[in-house]
Amino acid sequence: MRRLYFLIPDVKSAEEIVKGLLLARVEARHIYIVAKEGTPMGDLPEAGLAQRSDFIPSLERGIAVGGATGALAGIAAVTFPPAGVVLGGGAILATALAGAGIGGWAASMIGVDAPNSQIEQFEEAIQRGDLLMMVDVPKNRVDEIDELVKKYYPEAEISGTEPTIPAFP
Repeated sequence: MRRLYFLIPDVKSAEEIVKGLLLARVEARHIYIVAKEGTPMGDLPEAGLAQRSDFIPSLERGIAVGGATGALAGIAAVTFPPAGVVLGGGAILATALAGAGIGGWAASMIGVDAPNSQIEQFEEAIQRGDLLMMVDVPKNRVDEIDELVKKYYPEAEISGTEPTIPAFP
């Protein structure tokens, strides 16, 4: 999946584009809109916490770093066991899983407060009143969705793409 970013000038244009996307079989759960605080959104799909913050990327980094650190700690414990304790490969697995859990938890707590680094580049336009539309589509539909958005709003251009979207948000 790829996330496409479009800047849309007003709610009416965004509503038309969303209708077109739904008719093109883009699921509503893959369409997100970020607007200036207080903008009346009506039925438009608002971006949630996972899209507005760096929660998901932070969680991924925390799991990776925590898991690696836990695995190294497990290897050290097996290599240099405490006196009288016999440790096996299960200790490495257990410490890796514990490290991944703790790392994911800690990093996600930090990431939930950090704004999405992809959205930050559009912050000035959002504060001016534009709407940022994010659409998650399969790689083979990127050009099709770009053309569809241009059909409803000819001045629209893909303002950015995020190469991969995690499967679980």
